Amino acid sequence: MPILSYLLTALGAYLLGSIPTGYLAAKAKGIDIRSVGSGNIGATNAMRVLGKPAGIFVLFADAWKGYAAVKWLPIFLLNILAPPDFDKCGALTNFHSVANFRIMAGICVILGHNYTCWLKFKGGKGIATSAGVFLALAPLAMGICVAVFAVTFLLTRYVSVGSIAAALALPVAVWFTREGTLLRVVTIILGALAIYKHKTNIQRLRAGTENRINFKKKETK
Repeated sequence: MPILSYLLTALGAYLLGSIPTGYLAAKAKGIDIRSVGSGNIGATNAMRVLGKPAGIFVLFADAWKGYAAVKWLPIFLLNILAPPDFDKCGALTNFHSVANFRIMAGICVILGHNYTCWLKFKGGKGIATSAGVFLALAPLAMGICVAVFAVTFLLTRYVSVGSIAAALALPVAVWFTREGTLLRVVTIILGALAIYKHKTNIQRLRAGTENRINFKKKETK
């Protein structure tokens, strides 16, 4: 495959991931989300600061970035560039080549979200975007991680703990449900990155100052 194809895939995925959904949603309401709550531009802080509808929108938008970058962007670019792995009818003749493009797109869209060029290379933690990436790359493994997140979150009521548990479970789930050394190695790296991005949450957990989600409605007098 031409180096240009890989470069354009990486750049396109990064730029898609770099769209700061949470920041833009808050900015539309006159709020700089970086200066309120945890200061993170992700869905959890957006939900806490902007309310559930906005938080859910940010969650799905960030996940969509990851899914779209992996599922559609490589095929779109490869069709435009017409590489030798496509026949005269535009049918893919080398599955493994496009799989490598998708893995690269997955890496770069997460990096775009975590280190967006539009906010001085400061972004979110990449959990929702990673979920979209692995929904496209390894849906069964992603389903396992969602279950791990849900159980851990319900037991602890910490979104951060659920996210860290899912990041730890992801490489294991991919190892047992998907073949391919490259994907397995990349998953370990991305899982480690997700945990690293939660370093401030880990510090707050150790200090006992991390915010819990309260399922009980406040009583009104």
